[in-house]
Amino acid sequence: QVQLVESGGGLVQPGGSLRLSCAASGSIFSPNVMGWYRQAPGKERDLVATTTSYGVTNYADSVKGRFTISRENAKNTVYLQMNSLKPEDTAVYYCTLLQGNTRFWGQGTQVTVSS
Repeated sequence: QVQLVESGGGLVQPGGSLRLSCAASGSIFSPNVMGWYRQAPGKERDLVATTTSYGVTNYADSVKGRFTISRENAKNTVYLQMNSLKPEDTAVYYCTLLQGNTRFWGQGTQVTVSS
């Protein structure tokens, strides 16, 4: 199996920053895609950002210019730097890994943006 362990969530004021981390372990091979989705109460789980093992990135329109995704392939770890956070960014953030034809999910980490 593949296991994804997330960290870095928490409570932050509007305009603040957080950095999420996700470390993957298990039967991991390249190429692959790692990234982040988020789900607010009563809403669908939506894409936030993804990055391939060769460096191609993709962002949701709502986070472009504020969030940055990066990865360290040797550590099988992906990061999400979140700046200029807004209350509407409040959600559970889920790490994901796609390799071959299989997608794996982390357990999620809560991000709350509130004054």
